[in-house]
Amino acid sequence: MGECIGGLRHLYMTVFLSGFASLMVIPAITDITMLALCPGQDECSLAIYLSGFQQAIIGLGTVVMTPLIGNLSDVYGRKSLLTVPLALSIIPLVILAYSRETNFFYAYFALRTVTAMVCEGSINCLTLAYVADTVPERERVPAFGILAGFLSASFVCGTLAARFLSTASTFQVAAFASMLATIYMRVFLKESLPGRDGTLRQPILKGGSDAIEEDGYSPETIEVFKKVPSAGDLICLLRSSKTLSQAAIVSFFQSLAEGGLQASLMYFLKARFHFNKNQFADLMLIVGISGTVSQLLFMPMLAPVIGEEKLLSIGLLVGSFNMFLNSISWAVWVPYAATLFSAFGFLVQPSIRSIASKQVGPNEQGKAQGCISGISSFANIVSPLIFSPLTALFLSEEAPFYFPGFSIMCIGLAMIIAFVQSTMIRASPISSHKISSIISVDST
Repeated sequence: MGECIGGLRHLYMTVFLSGFASLMVIPAITDITMLALCPGQDECSLAIYLSGFQQAIIGLGTVVMTPLIGNLSDVYGRKSLLTVPLALSIIPLVILAYSRETNFFYAYFALRTVTAMVCEGSINCLTLAYVADTVPERERVPAFGILAGFLSASFVCGTLAARFLSTASTFQVAAFASMLATIYMRVFLKESLPGRDGTLRQPILKGGSDAIEEDGYSPETIEVFKKVPSAGDLICLLRSSKTLSQAAIVSFFQSLAEGGLQASLMYFLKARFHFNKNQFADLMLIVGISGTVSQLLFMPMLAPVIGEEKLLSIGLLVGSFNMFLNSISWAVWVPYAATLFSAFGFLVQPSIRSIASKQVGPNEQGKAQGCISGISSFANIVSPLIFSPLTALFLSEEAPFYFPGFSIMCIGLAMIIAFVQSTMIRASPISSHKISSIISVDST
């Protein structure tokens, strides 16, 4: 176990640096958005709708891009494909590192929307597939938990830095960390999918022109496009395993809730209790610390004892209670107290990913993780279309009844649906050959 985990140290550092860069700007972005769109106001429907629109567009892009990148990484390798989202994520941060004026905010908004279509789910998908390539099946749950723990640790460190840095310095440090993550990954991370001769099965940058046919197309290029998954392939993959399809349903409703939380909670707290950047950072710091402890301590200890299926159900049940408590917040300390329950919510995604990884073979990990990520991304399209208008309505004076946290309560109900479905999962590994045969027959 220790040798496998130790072999992932460069991946963990890459995830930490990338997460640090992307997550440290979250406490500041709400204030920047409000300042650009509704200066001097604590409630702004335009900001809620615009953030929801961005989230939906990003989700639409990742539905297409994440399964595609995950599948291509099975051919070209995880490291080569990981370079793309890491490099693209630098661009929006550099813009706000230079200036936070309204015009620069709109440039950031547009470029962040475009680049996040590739980056949002791909980094997570590729790192999970890398772990699945490297770690034996029986040790994947702790390894996935430790990977998520490093992401939570980056969340803690990034939030702590944002708490004490100015807004300008926050984006400057984030841009530098994003560049460092890309360089570190390219220099130190080894490819996880070597061929039999020690080289990649399909190098993404192939020198020489001997493989090019007279018509300008190479056999390798044609073969790659044959391997790009269609919607039918992904549906067939889900149908090949009842457990995998159940995990996908749980992932959809859990991501629906998570997306709703992103679209609603900060605007709810700003309108209800006038939160600012520092208070958001304090709240997120508690979330990050509890998540780090949960994933680095609780998950490696509990997963071998009670299994990922029970961990998944516990995380969803406690997470729904967290949402219900937030929805009825009657004092400024209640969101802080409710946040302590979020520690269990961090058990959910590693458990889903571990369950999914056991349903496919070693040559299909990218496809399976990309499929789950694509479903989560689809939920992120639907979520803001539901929760952004709901949040804006119940925070306005036109609400049908007084319940500012009504949208947060509905998020809790989505998690309850995921919890009920999770109790029906009975995970059991199936053969890779069976899945490959089903998909090849369907594709034919």
